[in-house]
Amino acid sequence: MGQDATDPVVLEALEWFVRLRDHSAGDHDRRAFQAWIDADPSYAAAWAHAEALWKRFDIVQPEMQRLRRRSPPVSRRRVLGGIVLLAGAGTAYGLSRGGLFADHATDIGERRSVLLPDGSGVELGSYSALSLDFTQNARKVVLHRGEAFFDVAAEAGRSFVVAAANGLTEALGTRFDVKYVDDLVTVTVSDHAVLVRAAAAAPVRVERDWQVSYDHAGPGQVSEADLAVSGAWRQDRIVFQDVPLRRVLAELERYRRGRIILTDSRIGETPVTAIFDARQSGDALQVIADALPIRVLQASPYLAIVYPAR
Repeated sequence: MGQDATDPVVLEALEWFVRLRDHSAGDHDRRAFQAWIDADPSYAAAWAHAEALWKRFDIVQPEMQRLRRRSPPVSRRRVLGGIVLLAGAGTAYGLSRGGLFADHATDIGERRSVLLPDGSGVELGSYSALSLDFTQNARKVVLHRGEAFFDVAAEAGRSFVVAAANGLTEALGTRFDVKYVDDLVTVTVSDHAVLVRAAAAAPVRVERDWQVSYDHAGPGQVSEADLAVSGAWRQDRIVFQDVPLRRVLAELERYRRGRIILTDSRIGETPVTAIFDARQSGDALQVIADALPIRVLQASPYLAIVYPAR
């Protein structure tokens, strides 16, 4: 079996690992675990991998001891599970984020305006990166991560295309925004129109004041855009209107250093409506926790754990 912390069997082994480390674990838990590990030879290897991950990730061991003494059993189990999962992902985290060798990139909390060789303007949002591939026949920009607003210079005979994830957005003489966060790309048009191609789906034309999102499955429905919301980042504001919590956390990661781990997918779809100052985003997690039935554990300066309140 693969030695990847995202492998379903490894994830199950990690759940057993934190369950058995809980002080409330009893004989019933241990018997159930033994029945699980005897059910398939691959489960023993997964269990060994779970133990190895725990030993590698020792940065939060003092926090673990505090949690074992003070947290309610259900909440503690989910918090521990999130931290163990991070152990498997921590090594590859930096490499997995695109744009390592980008032509233009911004740091956490930074915005930057870039003038492209053709005279087009680009404004890059926080923790964003893009590369240029301009030829005699075409102008291509690759958005590796984050968000960018494009003001495209007209040029007959040379198309302007933005590539993000598995899709392409072709400008039709226009100003538009492309956001690429958490494997979802959203294209919002401020002037004229664009043509969006994603996956194997038919091209989608998006007119002024409208937007469309796409992922690995292709584009969704074109919907009317609120330009004040989609462009708020250009005024250093982060605006969420009924956005699922899991996407809110992915967005906030662009404005703070470190990881935010959501330990329970069931609360990931909880809608969030809020406005934050992008220059003072450090308190955003706690503000959300005060409004929703969740808790936030700052396990280290670079690790926040979000879990259900009980």
